[in-house]
Amino acid sequence: MKIRSASAVAMLAVASLTLAACGSDSGSGSGDKIKIGIKFDQPGLGFKDGSKYTGFDVAVAKYVAGKMGYKEDQIDFVQSPSKQRESMLKAGTVKMIFATYSITDKRKQEVSFAGPYFVAGQSVLVKADSTINSVADLKGKKVCSVTGSTSVDNLKKQQPALVPQEYDTYSACASALNDGVIDAMTTDDAILAGYSNQAAYKGKFKLVGGTFSTEKYGVGLKKGDKDTCTKVNDAIKQMVSDGSWEKALKENLGADYKYNTETNPPKDADLETCA
Repeated sequence: MKIRSASAVAMLAVASLTLAACGSDSGSGSGDKIKIGIKFDQPGLGFKDGSKYTGFDVAVAKYVAGKMGYKEDQIDFVQSPSKQRESMLKAGTVKMIFATYSITDKRKQEVSFAGPYFVAGQSVLVKADSTINSVADLKGKKVCSVTGSTSVDNLKKQQPALVPQEYDTYSACASALNDGVIDAMTTDDAILAGYSNQAAYKGKFKLVGGTFSTEKYGVGLKKGDKDTCTKVNDAIKQMVSDGSWEKALKENLGADYKYNTETNPPKDADLETCA
């Protein structure tokens, strides 16, 4: 009898665990958390200030997660440095990554993408009172980008006579530009707009020269995650159509930021197929 009682208890325990597992769908948002990768150091896009997260990438991530059934307090934001994004998705450290993550064929060999939710392009940031108004005006000028970036090399193809300046971070470039140590800085226009919209630099910088590259910011996913890809694309479409996309962009990158209207907001046909 004791053996039978123990067996019955064990069976009940297994049944309880099974029911609990069935009621805990990681994609339902019904009390579970979702881990989302973002940048912590890009003002206007992905930025961590104490326990607060701000930026356009963050706003899109919150909107998408909301449409997937998650409340804001169910989102765990995880710092996702550029060099670690693929490995974090492969390991399941995060479910999705919103971190100025450009969609490329090379990256698509390792991870999947939804989106894009924004199409950026390389541009140039100078002081508001600068006489530099185009790439041609950068002749003999000190132009900053971060170590390891190809931004200055891309720019040199159009203006070989510029003087490259390498700094460890874009924040250091922005500080040097403000102090007059350099004449310009270059990277994606959205990143530059984020710095320009910081309280410390508001009204002090301007974007010049238009854009001269195409960077499709996608949502990084684990390779083959078609279900999440479809959900993310549906949410992006809704964010654009209900006006939330435009509102988030202006709030985070500034009302004066002029994005490329030929590529933004992304149209349905521009989104990844989730194949």
